[in-house]
Amino acid sequence: MPRIEPLTPPYPASVDRALRRWMPPDVPHEPLALFRVLHRNPELASRMFALGAGLLGHGLLPAIDREIVIARTTARTGCAYEWGVHAATLAQQAGLSPEQLRATTETHATAAAAWLPHHAALLDAVDELHDTAQLPQSTWDTLSVHYEEAQLLELLVLIGWYRTISYLANGLLIEEESWGIRFPAR
Repeated sequence: MPRIEPLTPPYPASVDRALRRWMPPDVPHEPLALFRVLHRNPELASRMFALGAGLLGHGLLPAIDREIVIARTTARTGCAYEWGVHAATLAQQAGLSPEQLRATTETHATAAAAWLPHHAALLDAVDELHDTAQLPQSTWDTLSVHYEEAQLLELLVLIGWYRTISYLANGLLIEEESWGIRFPAR
């Protein structure tokens, strides 16, 4: 049971409008439970929307790179909720295979699937930041071969953002979406 219950319909008009903004058009299910919990504090939700929507809809990283980072970050934080939402939707749309998605949950993700060198570097970056809150120069140098400075800045923010989202979903005990992909058993 979540620590704070998600809002349920009917929503007040302002919340209904905000929730529709958070969801892609023509989605066949209710707004995400995470979004419905956040709207218990509409001001906070509004502030979070700008960064989240910017990273997903207007980012500089290729979609597949973004989704590799999100999958690995949420896997490393044990956030089955957010991992499952992205695995069922955006990760597949971006071109991640089921094997690659599963590999993001494994201890040695770079060895668990056939990754392009820059994708392996993304996984390494997530792991190093998760484990030490530092990024070694060797990883930075590898990433710098493949990404421009603006993309590298976005990468660091993306990793931190999804760590924050993972803390939020895990801390609130938000239950996995029924349509999400289940987090693989370890």
